[in-house]
Amino acid sequence: MVAVTHDGMQAGAETTRPRAIAHWLFGVAFMVVLIVVIGGITRLTESGLSITQWQPITGILPPLSESAWQAEFTRYQATPEYLYEAGPAGMTLADFKFIFFWEWFHRLLGRLIGVAFALPLAWFWVHGAIPAGYKPRLLALLALGGLQGAIGWWMVSSGLQERMTDVSHFRLSIHLITALITLAGLVWTALDLLALDRNAASRPARLTRLALLAGLALLIQLILGAWVAGLNAGLASDTWPLMQGRLIPEADWSKGALWTFTSDPFWLHFLHRWWAFGVLAALIPLARAAKKAGPRGASIAVHSAVGTQILLGIATVMSGVDLGLAVLHQLIGALLVASTAWAAHTTGRR
Repeated sequence: MVAVTHDGMQAGAETTRPRAIAHWLFGVAFMVVLIVVIGGITRLTESGLSITQWQPITGILPPLSESAWQAEFTRYQATPEYLYEAGPAGMTLADFKFIFFWEWFHRLLGRLIGVAFALPLAWFWVHGAIPAGYKPRLLALLALGGLQGAIGWWMVSSGLQERMTDVSHFRLSIHLITALITLAGLVWTALDLLALDRNAASRPARLTRLALLAGLALLIQLILGAWVAGLNAGLASDTWPLMQGRLIPEADWSKGALWTFTSDPFWLHFLHRWWAFGVLAALIPLARAAKKAGPRGASIAVHSAVGTQILLGIATVMSGVDLGLAVLHQLIGALLVASTAWAAHTTGRR
């Protein structure tokens, strides 16, 4: 049995450090937002297949000599994507170094996130600083991070197959969604720990029905966005609100409705641009509920993020997928996930 003091606190609770752990988790969450942004740049610059090998340890260092660079370039030149992207004009070594940098930086940041999570977790664990009941959750977040690295290579490998000039948009969506679920888990756990620091009798927040429905609406939009990115479907139209001069674009239904709803660029672009307003309709009640349940910060964050995200989506389309706007669109998408987790936590606090 656990000994309890006269004020209701568990014996030994004074050795735990919920606030310090919460701040650490917020720091890791910031790094996850950053890697989502870098991943977006990697995708938009067609850099993701520039590194054709998965070397978890030795891959930390980029090529350090001209011969090493040439060897990497030669491996890339053997891929179908090189033949498609380079075209008749080919690609210089300098061009290759540019796309190599983004993929290398993306992978390096993933490794750094792993270290930034695993080492402090071990320190808090050894020093008995983790409050009761939180070790399994922190281990689950660590496992999600490790799984994300494996999913990343699984995604890249799909683009290195014969006749493939891009990664599978299905695998891309799994890679992105896993990162964003991890982000939401980090934010939620950190908020639980802050509540515990303020009140030792605080219990973890529950997921309300309203928050679940809002989260599912947002999840659908995130999956659609990943499919749009993976298929370069953002280029299907550069006008808004009409596509091809009409509200509902022409789509290929010859392969069946399932294929059209998961792989037709025009139809996915159409769904992504209009489901955004379904997400808006789902998040506004959540934000209002969060405002009633606690401080206004979560409500303001959700309203600001979802409104900005819709405007950036429209601007990205009308710019023909400008790199800067598209990256901002991905950044605000990650912040919207974090804001939604914050609002959902606020409505479910006990």
